[in-house]
Amino acid sequence: MTARPLTVAGASGFWGDRNDALLDQVRSGPVDVVMLDYLAEVTMSILRIKKLRDPQAGYATDFVRALEPALELVVDRGIKVVTNAGGMNPVGCAEAVIAVAQRRGARHVRIGVVTGDDVFERLSELGASGSRLEHLDTGEKFSSISGRVLSANVYLGADPIAEALRRGAQIVVTGRCTDSALALGPLLAHFDWAADDWNRRAAGVVAGHVLECGAQASGGNFAGGWHVVPNLERLGYPIAVVEPNGEFVVTKHSGLGGLVTPAVIKEQLLYEIGDPRAYVTPDVVADFTSIRLEDLGGDRVRVYDVRGTPAPQELKVSITYEGGFRNAAMLTFVWPYARERALRTAELVLSRCQQLGLRIDAHRVELVGLSAAHGPIAPAPAAEPSEIVLRLAIRTPDEASARRFGHEIAPLILDGLPGVAAGPGLGGRPEPARIVDHWPALVPRDAVEPRVEILSS
Repeated sequence: MTARPLTVAGASGFWGDRNDALLDQVRSGPVDVVMLDYLAEVTMSILRIKKLRDPQAGYATDFVRALEPALELVVDRGIKVVTNAGGMNPVGCAEAVIAVAQRRGARHVRIGVVTGDDVFERLSELGASGSRLEHLDTGEKFSSISGRVLSANVYLGADPIAEALRRGAQIVVTGRCTDSALALGPLLAHFDWAADDWNRRAAGVVAGHVLECGAQASGGNFAGGWHVVPNLERLGYPIAVVEPNGEFVVTKHSGLGGLVTPAVIKEQLLYEIGDPRAYVTPDVVADFTSIRLEDLGGDRVRVYDVRGTPAPQELKVSITYEGGFRNAAMLTFVWPYARERALRTAELVLSRCQQLGLRIDAHRVELVGLSAAHGPIAPAPAAEPSEIVLRLAIRTPDEASARRFGHEIAPLILDGLPGVAAGPGLGGRPEPARIVDHWPALVPRDAVEPRVEILSS
């Protein structure tokens, strides 16, 4: 018997996205699965720091806030929820979900917990077994950071999520996995696609890629026509209705705002993909140049003809390490000669730091309002700006230098150049912050052991 189509909805594109999108997705129309993506490399760094401070922390707490008001509908309608909100502490996140379920009177909710991505304690073992862990982009040797590593998490694929769902989990919480796995996992569990069915797996990856950035696939952040997107105030998040053969239709709930057109979907398809002919995931290598789109009208776009090739034998591991400290100051300068005085002020501060013997590895001078974002590709300004904001940032190996840099900012009000107006950073001394850097590397697939555990409320 052919399985019916599976409706997968997206409800989060990052940690900080709207918490009410999950409730919108489950109450505004029929869905089978809702996926919520919370993780980026920078997010993992933040979660690692939080867990170092509190062993019970380390997960995206927004997921718990989003789930609580939607939980009754999720349970009553049998909707599956899949998320990577577990971050650095999937078990802690699952326990928080259990606490919410018990508080809301939802008994016997089964929560699948996927772990095994955390290989921090196994780095020495991996190195001894032949994993060089060299930097994926630069080729730099791992020994240059080995004494400063804070975390190491492998990107897992969709199969552990599928296993959790097959074992009866209604909510699945993972640590680090690929964003697309949050959709492909439910598709594998529902359709039982073969392990070597590369085209269907690639289609599932593409569906996940469309959904993973939340409303970016339903009119949010739409560069090609933001002015025509209706009702951004009640933006509906995207939904993929997936057929057994892997074809799917992207849409949204009709009662919510937003826009689903081929142009919107194309922008999302091009987002963070690298080589479009070889989008590498643990599950399959997808060829994005094979994708075909058909506008069905009424906020419905058909996606079909996706091709894939076998999955790689190595998995990406995201390593974070201590990178020193940073500090940044922002000062506003007004006409006339705003640009000249801002640049002279940056020169003054950096010269002062040198005289004091501060250790500064790198610095950055930005004139916000005068091509700071576009840099040299921006056209020259037609006239002198009425005001600009100077952002001066430094990177240093020691906290004392970062802190002392901050002490040099407030005196500029009387010791520096005229024309400095109130702005960010003038209310006090800018404070240093720890830098957590990212180190991508590869490890053998067979060196990683995903684990699935089923808990119950």
